[in-house]
Amino acid sequence: MALKDYSDEFKADAVALYESTPGATYKSIAADLGINRATLREWVLRDRERRGVTAAPARPASPPAAIASADPDERVRRLEARVAELEASERKLATERDILRKAAKYFAGGDELVSRFQFVHDHRNTYEVKRLCHVLDVSRSSYYKWCAGAEARAARQRQDVALVKEIRRVHGESGGAYGSPRVTAELRENGHRVNEKRVARVMRAFSITGIRLRRRVRTTVPDPAAGTVPDLFGRDFTATEPGRKLMGDITYLPLQGGKFLYLATVLDCFSRKIVGWSIADHMRTDLVADALRMAARTRGSLEGAVFHSDHGAQYGSRAYAGLCDQLGVTRSMGAVGTSADNAACESFHASLKRETLQGDHDYGDATTCRRTVFAWLTRYNTRRRHSTNGHLSPDAYERRHHKAKLTLAA
Repeated sequence: MALKDYSDEFKADAVALYESTPGATYKSIAADLGINRATLREWVLRDRERRGVTAAPARPASPPAAIASADPDERVRRLEARVAELEASERKLATERDILRKAAKYFAGGDELVSRFQFVHDHRNTYEVKRLCHVLDVSRSSYYKWCAGAEARAARQRQDVALVKEIRRVHGESGGAYGSPRVTAELRENGHRVNEKRVARVMRAFSITGIRLRRRVRTTVPDPAAGTVPDLFGRDFTATEPGRKLMGDITYLPLQGGKFLYLATVLDCFSRKIVGWSIADHMRTDLVADALRMAARTRGSLEGAVFHSDHGAQYGSRAYAGLCDQLGVTRSMGAVGTSADNAACESFHASLKRETLQGDHDYGDATTCRRTVFAWLTRYNTRRRHSTNGHLSPDAYERRHHKAKLTLAA
């Protein structure tokens, strides 16, 4: 379900995201946030009226991505030009030396069997095929078999070139985060009949990679005075219905100058949807309490839900326990110092920082950090494909679940 009661902070972040995104439209930003286009437009116009701005600021157009180009025949032409200058009367040994010298340059990128066949093919009009195969230590029958498959290879290469354009589009729309599994799922939904092995092969060939994990920093500070709370999850992070099993955690968001913001999240185990979050410059109990209150607004009610966390002091405080009692939430905690008991949240925070930092050490200033994380969180729920959901976004997975229930009820 979408948020019905949007906080002032959510509205301000949504407006800031629209105003700061080059080339953005109300439709695209609203789709990422999971809200109505007209609602976003009303917020933006109201904010501009408050600031006395009558027209939207100019949005610089993003420069087109540079596309690497190269002439694969250029090196071959140079080699053939040099070979053409050789005298026909050179002895056999001199000919073999010349072949090996040219082959050494040709194989600078790697001496693979296919490269040897290609070298023979490119130089077959200058030297005898028998001599070339002997010098390069390849079988003539294997070479001729390779030649017979030239048409099929050319067709496959043309298909790969067409496919890589779609892969680059999907990869770019994900912010460079998607690897071959999610790219494959996106392509299939768009009508392309491809398997993951082929997508992975093409991505390797064209040096297209997802974003890799960064080193994780521990933020859990246990409270020795906290009362005992049982582990009601037992590392079972699945649920049969939305709003039944929730998980929470805190992660740091590094800023320039060694400073930090902190993000508290509430994750629904059913669809891995982030139903609540809060960003602040402190790690007090208010941080996790605000995230849980947002989760209650998102779901309408948390009555009967189980909330699982680590033994951080914020989750063990009396104030947080009182909020859980008020909302009808039963608390659950894993073992002290065991990240595996909260693995789903740990994995989520790792993905968030991997895909938003993209190799940088920090987010810059606090405003940029808040805007970047806000945009990613909303897109995560509405569009980002999740492997646990069969490569559906959390919102799409829940819509399918509700539709199935209505069908059974009918």
